[in-house]
Amino acid sequence: LEARLRASAAAESAALAAAVEANAALQRSEEAQRHLFNTSPMPLIVYDVLTLEPLAANEAALRLYGYSWHELMQVNVSALVGESPEVVRERLLSMPDTQVTGTANYLRRDGTVLTIEYTTRIIAFEGRRARITALNDLTGRIEAEQTNALLVAIVESANDAILSKQLDGVISSWNGAAERMFGYTANEAVGKAITLIIPADRLHEEVEFDQRVTAGERVNSYETVRRRKDGTEVPVSLSLAPVLDGAGKVVGVSKTARDLSAQRAATEALQRTEDQLRQAQKMEAIGRFAGGIAHDFNNSLSVILSYCDLIAGDLEPAHPAAADIEEVRKATLSAADLTRQLLVFSRQQVIAPKALDLNLTVRSMDKMLRRILGEDVDLVSQLAADLGHVLVDPGNIEQVIMNLVVNARDAMPTGGQLTIETANVELDSAYGVLHLGSNPGPHVLLAVSDTGIGMDRQTQARIFEPFFTTKEVGKGTGLGLSTVFGIAQQAGGSVWVYSEPARGTTFKVYLPRVAPVAALSHAPGPSVVAHGGETVLLAEDQEQVRNVAHGILQRRGYRVIVASSAGEALLLAEAHPGPIELLLTDVVMPHQSGAELAKRLAVTRPDTKVLFMSGYTDDSVIRHGVLESGVSFLQKPFTPESLAKKVREVLDER
Repeated sequence: LEARLRASAAAESAALAAAVEANAALQRSEEAQRHLFNTSPMPLIVYDVLTLEPLAANEAALRLYGYSWHELMQVNVSALVGESPEVVRERLLSMPDTQVTGTANYLRRDGTVLTIEYTTRIIAFEGRRARITALNDLTGRIEAEQTNALLVAIVESANDAILSKQLDGVISSWNGAAERMFGYTANEAVGKAITLIIPADRLHEEVEFDQRVTAGERVNSYETVRRRKDGTEVPVSLSLAPVLDGAGKVVGVSKTARDLSAQRAATEALQRTEDQLRQAQKMEAIGRFAGGIAHDFNNSLSVILSYCDLIAGDLEPAHPAAADIEEVRKATLSAADLTRQLLVFSRQQVIAPKALDLNLTVRSMDKMLRRILGEDVDLVSQLAADLGHVLVDPGNIEQVIMNLVVNARDAMPTGGQLTIETANVELDSAYGVLHLGSNPGPHVLLAVSDTGIGMDRQTQARIFEPFFTTKEVGKGTGLGLSTVFGIAQQAGGSVWVYSEPARGTTFKVYLPRVAPVAALSHAPGPSVVAHGGETVLLAEDQEQVRNVAHGILQRRGYRVIVASSAGEALLLAEAHPGPIELLLTDVVMPHQSGAELAKRLAVTRPDTKVLFMSGYTDDSVIRHGVLESGVSFLQKPFTPESLAKKVREVLDER
C-alpha cells in the first residue's frame, strides 16, 4: 500500500510538472505570436465582426492609418472604409470564415484615401468572434503605374521623335513619331545600334555629344541630319538628356528629334519671294499712312451712306428730295472709290473698278480656260439668268477665276469635271456670324467646283495664308489663294471654301451686288414668310449651322427635333411618338450621308418629306452622285427667309 501511495504521488507530481511546463510553453508561444503580431512589417488589425470594435492592431497598422493605439481602439472599423456600420457588418457576415482576399479603399486619420489589398479570416479572440486582416497598401504602386502610363501616353502622342539608347549605343525605346520620321517601326529599331539612323559623316557628332551627356550635361537643340529607312536624309533639331537609374547613375541617353523639313521648305519659299517681300517692306510705310486715312474716312462715309439709304427708303420715288439724296449717295460712293484705291495702293495694282456682269467675263474666258484645263477635264458653266452686276476691277476678277481654275486642275491630276457657276444670293446677319469678314446684303456668287482630291479641315484652315501650299517644292508659291482672298476683300466681298476629302472642292466668291437706282430710291420692305406648325427633324453636324437653323424654324412655329448626326436622327425619329412631316438634313455628314439617312428613315416613315442642304452648289452635289436629280435642295448659305420659304414649299408639295 505504501509503495502504491508513493507511486501515485510520483505520478501526480509528474503530471503537475508536465502541466506547469505545458502552460509555460503555451505562454511562451502566445508571447512569440504576440511579438510576431506587433513587429510584423505587414499592417495587421483584429476586430469584432458584430460590433466592429478594433481589438488589436500592430505598429505597422497604426502607421498606415495614422492613429495612436488608443485613438484607433476608439474608432469603429466602418469609419476606416467610409461606410455605415450596417453595410460593413452585412458584408463581413456574408464572407466565408476561410481566408478571403480583396481590394478596398481605406481612410487615413488625415482624410487621405488609400487603395488597400486585404487578406482576412475568422479567428477566436479573447472569447469573441473576430477577424484578423492583413493590409497591403497599393496606393504608391497604382500612382506609379498611372504616372508611368501618363508618361508613355505623352511620349507616344508627341509630334517630335523621342528615342533612347543604352551606353553601348543600342536603341532601347522608339515612339510613334520616330516611326513616322525615320520609317522604321519600333520592332525594327529597338535592339539595333543607333548608327541605324546616323549618316557616316555625322558619327563624330554622336561621339562628342554622348560624352557630354554621359557626364551629366543636357544638350538643347543642335541641328544636324539623320538617315531614313529609304536612305534619304532628314534635317533635324536634336535635344539630348541623360537617362538615370534609381541611384542617379547615367545608364543611357534620351534624344528628342524635331523634323526641320517644313521649316527649311518655308525658308526656301521665302527666299524665292525675296523681291516681293522687299517691295512690300518698302511700301509698308506708305500703305500704313494711306490705310489710316482711308480707315477714318470710310467710317464717315459709312455713316453718310447709311443715312442716305434710310432717308431714301422713307421717300416716295417722286419726292423732290429723292433726287438730291441720290446725288449725295453718288458723291459718297465716288469718295469711297478713292479710299478703296488708297487701300490697295501698296499692292502695286492699278485698280479701275467697273460695274461688271460676271457671266460675260466667264464666257469671254471660256476658250482660254479650256486650253489651261486640257482634254481630260470637262469644263461646265452654270450661269444664272438676270445676274446682277458687281463693282470690281475686270483684271482682278479674271485673276480670281484663273487662280481658282488652275488650283482645281491641279486637284484633278487624272481628270474630272470643273464647274463654274453664278447666282444672285442674299447674305444676312446670321451668315455673317458664322462667316467672319462677310457683309450682309445682296451679293453675286461666283462658284468654282471640282471633282478632285478635296481637303481636310486642317488644310482648309490655312489655305488663304500667304505662302501656304500643299504642292511640291517648286510647283507653287502659295500666293494664289491669298490673292483671291485679297481681291475679294478689296471688292467688299468674301471667299469661302467647302470641301471633303475625296469628294472635291467648291470655292464660293461673294461680291456685293450693284442695285439699280430705282431700287435704291425705294427699297422694298421685308418679305413675309409663311409660318407652320409641323414637326421637322433637323440633322446637321456643324453646331453653329444647326443652332441657327433650329432657331429660324422654331421662331416660325415649327416643332424641331435636333440631331448632330445621321445615327442620332434615326434614334430620335424612332423614339418620337407623333408624325414627322419633314427631314431637313445636310448632304455630307460624318459616318453616314444625308442621302443614306433619308433612305433609312423612309423605311419606317415613308410619308416624311425630305429637304437636303449643302455648302456645295446643287449642280455639284448631284454631279458628285450624292443626290439624285429632282430632289428638294437648299444651297448654303441660307437666310431665314430662304430657309423658311423652302421648308414651306416642300411641305406644301402634293
